[in-house]
Amino acid sequence: MTVEPGSAGLASLAASAVKRHLAGDSTAMPDLVDRVTPLLWHVARGQGLDAALAEDVVQTTWFRLLQHADGLTDPQGVLKWLIITAKREAWAVGRRQRRDDPADTDDLAARPDTSRSVEETVVDAESSARLWAHFTRLPERCQQLLRLVAFSDRPDYQAVSEALDMPIGSIGPTRGRCLAKLRTSLASDPSWDGAQ
Repeated sequence: MTVEPGSAGLASLAASAVKRHLAGDSTAMPDLVDRVTPLLWHVARGQGLDAALAEDVVQTTWFRLLQHADGLTDPQGVLKWLIITAKREAWAVGRRQRRDDPADTDDLAARPDTSRSVEETVVDAESSARLWAHFTRLPERCQQLLRLVAFSDRPDYQAVSEALDMPIGSIGPTRGRCLAKLRTSLASDPSWDGAQ
C-alpha cells in the first residue's frame, strides 16, 4: 500500500495498516514500518540519543504498537501514538544512559576514515563541528524541525505536523526561517569557510 504525497499521508497509512493488522492481515505492517521508521528514528535522535540507542527505541516503539494495537481506540491517532511513544522511550533510555554511563562514548567509538587523507578528515571534522555548534544555537523548535525534514527524501508534512504540533502550512516557511538563521549565524563566524 503506497500513499501519495497529496493524500492524507502517513496518518492514513498508519490507521489503515493497524485496522488491517487487527483484522488478521499479516501483510499490513511492513509498509508502515518502512515508511514511518525514519521519522521515529529522527524523533529518537532528536532527544539526544546516539544512532544505536535510537534504533533500539524505534524497535521498542514498534514492539509496543504490536502489544497495544488492539487497545487503540482511534486508528487515526496511531501515528501520533507512535511518535509520542518513541519520544517517551527515548527520554527513558536517555535517563538510563546518563545514569549508567556518564562518559561520552561517541568519541571513543569513532573510527578514522582511512580512505581519505588526514588533512581532508581534519578539515571535514572541523567544519562539521562548527556547523553543529551553530545548529545547537538555533531555537529548539528549529532544531527539531530541521532534524525531521533534513534526513528524508520527501518529508511527510502531515507526520512532521503531528510530531511537532505545528500547522502544515507553517512547516515550509518555518523551515526557511530556520535555515536563514543558520546561514546568518555561519556567515558571522570568521572561521567558517562558505565554500565548504
